[in-house]
Amino acid sequence: MDKKLDKILTDISELTVLELSDLVKALEEKFDVKAVAAAVAAPAPTGAGAANAPTAEEKTEFDVVIANAGTNKIAVIKVVREFKPELGLKEAKDMVDACPAELGTMKKDAANDAKTKLEAAGATVELK
Repeated sequence: MDKKLDKILTDISELTVLELSDLVKALEEKFDVKAVAAAVAAPAPTGAGAANAPTAEEKTEFDVVIANAGTNKIAVIKVVREFKPELGLKEAKDMVDACPAELGTMKKDAANDAKTKLEAAGATVELK
């Protein structure tokens, strides 16, 4: 790199955030430009089927659906009430009896926790 550019980079790295902000404003005014964040290009898929590979975002929320309550409904009702404490015993029982039943939309960790606990109680659970 050119010594002149290296010195400029060194000087810039020693500035405070406030000074950097002022520098950006001054450069925008001097050169009649607007500083905007550059969009980072996603890496291109490689390998077989790369042309057909969709760019899907990772889901952060899931609908927890009890597909089948299994034979131990009492244990499943207890877990349902753990995740839906606003339900009374009768409402939780009615939900479990009416499978498939949606427990609700939850963050990824809570949904996985609910699925694990419900499956341990004997239910069949789907995350959608």
